[in-house]
Amino acid sequence: MLEDVIKGFDANAQDYDKERRKLLPCFDTFYGTAVHLIETDNPAPTILDLGAGTGLLSAFILAKYPNANITLIDLSEKMLERAKERFAGRDNIRYLTGDYSQYSYNETYDYVVSSLSIHHLTQMDKAALFKTVFGILKGNGQFINADQVAGTSSFFDAYYREQWEASIRASGLTEEAMEASRQRRKLDINASVHDQIQWLQEAGFADADCVFKMYDFGVFYAKK
Repeated sequence: MLEDVIKGFDANAQDYDKERRKLLPCFDTFYGTAVHLIETDNPAPTILDLGAGTGLLSAFILAKYPNANITLIDLSEKMLERAKERFAGRDNIRYLTGDYSQYSYNETYDYVVSSLSIHHLTQMDKAALFKTVFGILKGNGQFINADQVAGTSSFFDAYYREQWEASIRASGLTEEAMEASRQRRKLDINASVHDQIQWLQEAGFADADCVFKMYDFGVFYAKK
């Protein structure tokens, strides 16, 4: 399963960013909400981006906090190569290639963020990751996860998929790109909003909620 995820994203690294807007019906609000939740008086917060890919979410964060010290971690070296091209010349960006759910972290962060990545983990691994995130956040640290979510029933899962299909067909994507995305989504292991909030609370977060949701896309916010 893990190797399939890596292969899928390696193959799509070149076109990932330009396709993302067309593949995500709520692109602007989805990413905009995640970035809006990062509010600090510190002009250079430390941030860990889990499953950072090409650095899309980090780029939005840097537009708001250009001096932020961001560490990007991802399984796909090809995706991180794109991120390195994006952030060429910046000395406030670090890169780690590896499995963020198993990585041995030796630093703490003001924020841990992620976008469209954690849904690839098993439900057990999601819950374990949330505990890891809690442990590597500083005393008032915050976790922001913009990700896919499961519906409360198979009816809603089917409905969300229908809406997504209609959206990508109307987006102008090529049939090849749409089919590649469909194949990648076969590897998804979405979890419900309720379960993810419960896992965040069990991990120790004092406050946790899904602050934005459209169909099967949601933005979670958790605070120590």
